[in-house]
Amino acid sequence: MERRDWIRDGLRAVAGGMLAIPLAAANVVLIPLFIVSLVLTVPLPFVTSLVRLRANAARRIAGWHDVPIDRPYRPRPAKAHLIGRRTYLWIVTDPATWRDLAWLLPGAAIGLILGVLSLVIPLYGVQGILLLPLWIWLGTGWYGYGVIWPIETVSEGMLSLPQGALFLAFGLAAAPYLRRYDALFARLLLAPTTNARLRARVAQLSYSRADTVDAQAAELRRIERDLHDGAQARLVSLGMTIGLAEELVERDPQAARKLLAEAREVSTTALVELRHLVRGIHPPVLAERGLDGAVRALALNLRLPTAVESEVTGRLDTPVESAAYFAIAEALANATVHSGATAAYVSMRRDGETLRMEVADDGRGGADPARGTGLTGIGRRLGAFDGTMTLSSPPGGPTIVTMELPCALSSPRTTLSSGTD
Repeated sequence: MERRDWIRDGLRAVAGGMLAIPLAAANVVLIPLFIVSLVLTVPLPFVTSLVRLRANAARRIAGWHDVPIDRPYRPRPAKAHLIGRRTYLWIVTDPATWRDLAWLLPGAAIGLILGVLSLVIPLYGVQGILLLPLWIWLGTGWYGYGVIWPIETVSEGMLSLPQGALFLAFGLAAAPYLRRYDALFARLLLAPTTNARLRARVAQLSYSRADTVDAQAAELRRIERDLHDGAQARLVSLGMTIGLAEELVERDPQAARKLLAEAREVSTTALVELRHLVRGIHPPVLAERGLDGAVRALALNLRLPTAVESEVTGRLDTPVESAAYFAIAEALANATVHSGATAAYVSMRRDGETLRMEVADDGRGGADPARGTGLTGIGRRLGAFDGTMTLSSPPGGPTIVTMELPCALSSPRTTLSSGTD
């Protein structure tokens, strides 16, 4: 298995080296185009789009080699036409524009050199394995290969076989490293600067803060509505019933006792509704048993068979724990109501300071956050803590919701004295 992976990675890197050669040529073509468009101004937006398309291709290719490079461009200003002063200033004042231009020429040189190396070394090995023995056997002769120079006999020609195998193995082993070095060089100029990262961070925080404010306002409205339509109405009814009982206690004790019994039932119902409301704010099981126990209890109460696999062995900060619980609960509710699934699966694990959660089901798939299935709410809830959500839901299923939250353990997990899960 490991040998197949090594060969597969090497062949992919060789293919990447082949691709790097025409891409390097594209870099060289784009340099004079950009300079001319900068002077003429009119074609600048179009040429800049081509340069950014090429730079984004380099970023994507770098990601294939485990060198992620974020896009550093500033957003287009509002009311900026395709050709106009706003667009021109937006392009020329963006530092990422000039970093792309500065990368084009050295990026072409490095990409061409490393691309040719990653391609030529394996091809030279293939030549020694396949071509030279055939040519010598047919009597055509050859000037030499590897350390045999010149080749004068068939036996000398056959020595190209082990040499070719060695060159091929070395080329396949070195090609991924050559492609990675190319990606690392691209990151020097194509990655966002510190200032660009700070600007993007501020924009993200502003967006998540607005989402959090909206979500909190909606949650407060929900609590107010639930109190008004539920517990508050029952408490008003309870007060009226007790008042009537007070009036009847001397004239009609039997009727008064009946009203008091009704009042007791109303108070019990109101208490149950208040408990449900409190559970919606912060479930007691979450406070008592932590995320692991709360999610397992949630899975047991679902009508959809749900397996839970957890590696979370400690308590998280209360806000993070609550956000994670309700995100998983919403994802499971979607699976139960909308997916037509017969089984669901929940996975939770910590990876450093990140809590990774996965909710999957075997339903029909095709989930879309735009259709109001609660997925947008999950993203907002996680975004308040710098969390992320990704969705994989092809038609026919399965649906997999992957969520990540920055977290830190606050205390070891506590176990109930009963030993129950």
